[in-house]
Amino acid sequence: MNVKQKTIKAPVSVSGTGLHTGQSVTMTFNPAPENHGYKFRRVDIEGSPVIDADCDNVTDTSRGTTISQNGASVSTIEHVLAALVGLEVDNVLIDMDGPETPIMDGSSIQFVDAIKDMGLVEQDADREYYHIPYNIHYSEPDRKVEMVAMPLDDYRFTCMVDYNSQVLGSQHASISTISEFNKEIASCRTFCFLHELEMLLKHDLIKGGDLNNAIVVVDKEVDEEELAHLAKIFNRKDIKVAPQGILNNIELRHQNEPARHKLLDMIGDLALVGVPLRGHIMAARPGHAANVAFAKKIKALIKKERSRKHIKIYDPNAKPVYDTVQIMKILPHRQPMLMIDKILELTKSHVVGLKNVTMNEDLFRGHFPGTPLFPGVLQIEAMAQTGGILVLNTVPDPENYITLFLKIENARFKSPVVPGDTVIFHCSLIAPIRRGIAQMKGIGMVGDRVVVEAELMAQIVKRTKTEEE
Repeated sequence: MNVKQKTIKAPVSVSGTGLHTGQSVTMTFNPAPENHGYKFRRVDIEGSPVIDADCDNVTDTSRGTTISQNGASVSTIEHVLAALVGLEVDNVLIDMDGPETPIMDGSSIQFVDAIKDMGLVEQDADREYYHIPYNIHYSEPDRKVEMVAMPLDDYRFTCMVDYNSQVLGSQHASISTISEFNKEIASCRTFCFLHELEMLLKHDLIKGGDLNNAIVVVDKEVDEEELAHLAKIFNRKDIKVAPQGILNNIELRHQNEPARHKLLDMIGDLALVGVPLRGHIMAARPGHAANVAFAKKIKALIKKERSRKHIKIYDPNAKPVYDTVQIMKILPHRQPMLMIDKILELTKSHVVGLKNVTMNEDLFRGHFPGTPLFPGVLQIEAMAQTGGILVLNTVPDPENYITLFLKIENARFKSPVVPGDTVIFHCSLIAPIRRGIAQMKGIGMVGDRVVVEAELMAQIVKRTKTEEE
C-alpha cells in the first residue's frame, strides 16, 4: 500500500525568542503543494527570499544548524525539522519574521503540538522513500564520531553519547520506528555544561537563554557566589545544584534526556537529505557538523542512483529515424569526420544518436595503437554532430544550413571508450532556440555507463555556395 504525502490543513503560528539572537520571532507553518518539501521564507526581508531545507545550503553548525540561500539565512532549524519528520509531514512552507527559529522550551514538543492541533491533510502524490541500500558509514576518528545507516523497511534510530562527564557518563537512546518520536523524543530539551554556559554568557551568545529552555549539567565545583551570580543574570530567586548533577532550574523529563535530545537533533539534521528515509541510523557521539556531513553523503548516493534510473537504455538494433545515408543529406560531414551512424530518436527538444567504434577506423593507427582509445575530442565532436541534427531539424530545408558550434562548457570524460563500444549520445535543449542560437546538454553512454558529458552552444548558419558544392 502506497503512503500519500501530507501537508498541514491550514496555517498555524508559534512565537518565541531565538536562543542565540534573543530576537522575538513568529514562525508560521503554511500548507504547501505536493513534492514541495521543507522550505523557509524570510518575510522580514525585501522580496521574501526562500531557503530550501537542504544539506547543501548549510553554512554553519557551530551552535545549531544554519542554512542560507538567496541572500538570507535561518538558524537553529533542527528542532523544527525534527517535529516535521516525527509527524511525517512532507510539504510545508515556514514563514519567519526573524533570522532564528524560536527556542521555545528547548525541544520540539511545542511545534509538534501546534501542528497536531491544526491537523494534517493527505495529498494525491505518493511519498517516495529512499531505502538505504547497504551499510553507509561516516566517521571522525579525532572526535570518536561513528555513524552508520543500515537497510531497514522502517525509520529507526539508536544514539550513544559519552562526554567524559561524571554526571552524564555514557547514555543511550533509541526509537524502533519514527511513530515513537512524538511520545519518546519530541519533549526532550537541549542541554549544555555549566562551563559552556559561562563561556556563552561571557561572549553574549545566548541572548535568548532564560534557563527555561535548557538542561544545565554541572561538570565542575561551583560555589554559592557563582550560583547567586547566575540567579541574578537569569532573574531567579534561587539556583541550586540538583541531586542529578544539574541546575535545579528544571526537572529531567527522562533520565537519559540529553541522549534523547541528541537523537532529536540527528532526526532534524538528517531531514536535510531532502527525502524521507527508510533505514536504521546508529550514531556514537553525533553532533550537528557530523549529522550534516552524513546527510550529504546519503544525498550524494541518492543523486547518483537517481541519475542512473533516469537513463534510458536504447536498442541499437531498432529501426533508426535516420540511417547514415540520410544523416549525410543533413550534415556536411563525410568520412573520416562523420561520427554518427544512426539517429535513434528525434523530437523538438532532444535527439539520440549512435556511434559504433570499430578498430578499422583510421585514427587508431596513430592514437595509442597498442592501447586503442577513442579520443575525447572526437567524442565531443560526435555529440556535437548529434546535436546538429536536433538543431537543423528546427529549420525548413535543413540541407541548406549548417551548425557552427560556438562554445563547449563543463566537458567531463568519465570512462574510456574503446573499439567494440557502441556510444549512445543524448542531446537535449537547455533553453528554447532564439535567433538561431541553441544551447544543449549532451551525455554519451556505453550501455548504462556514462562516458562523456558536456554543454554545447551552436548557431544555425545558411550554407554558402562553396559549401553546397
